Amino acid sequence: MQGSANLTIMINAARKAGRSLVKDFREIENLQVSSKAAGDFVTRADIASEKLIREMLMEARPNYGWLGEESEPVAGKDPTRRWIVDPLDGTTNFLHGLPHWAVSIALEFKGEIVAAVVFDPAKDELFVAEKGAGAFMNDRRLRVSNRSTLIECLFATGVPFASKRTLPAMMHDLGQLMPASSGMRRWGAAALDLAYVAAGRFDGFWERELSPWDIAAGLLLVREAGGFTAPIREGESILERGEVIAANAEIFDSLARILRNRPH
Repeated sequence: MQGSANLTIMINAARKAGRSLVKDFREIENLQVSSKAAGDFVTRADIASEKLIREMLMEARPNYGWLGEESEPVAGKDPTRRWIVDPLDGTTNFLHGLPHWAVSIALEFKGEIVAAVVFDPAKDELFVAEKGAGAFMNDRRLRVSNRSTLIECLFATGVPFASKRTLPAMMHDLGQLMPASSGMRRWGAAALDLAYVAAGRFDGFWERELSPWDIAAGLLLVREAGGFTAPIREGESILERGEVIAANAEIFDSLARILRNRPH
């Protein structure tokens, strides 16, 4: 696709960070004998990726604000525009040598995501979107799936781990959806889950306790591919609340009804 100057800047930053992360990823197998060493290595890779992206984006647009996972937010001289960046979405996959992780970059304008890049370096898949211009993967136009009944649909989600408080809610969701669908996937990278909804690989996705950088870019990908996104709790902000439902237009209402039909 022929994108804006901002999108070109975002793509270049994502690709450069991705190339650096791929080199680091090849080292992970050598570090698996020591989980602490591997964990420390991934932390350094994560921080280095964000530093690289931040330098490229802020050099190109020094007045924009910044929100990234690994550094302090910056308000920016231009209060209407902000970069939202996850330099390594799917860190646990990366740590365990699983080739399913991504670089996610979004541009927010007046509270709305207007440009998005999700780059999967391990598979060389680049997902991009701009508001009103559609969503693409490696220059191929993306459309959400057209499956219209739940029993046909494959869904993705993120299962709570460690001390997350939303396990009861997730168990309820799974209990309702697993018997009514063709399956669930928990792949550990929300940015890619949303990109896969945009590509029609998944029919829907939902998750709680997310951060803005986990989902900002993916939200626009889904919308520009013809899908719907909304908060699980109606009337709230997806990015502020960190809860999202995303699906094709045919089954969105059915999925949302199930997810919302429970005590919060």
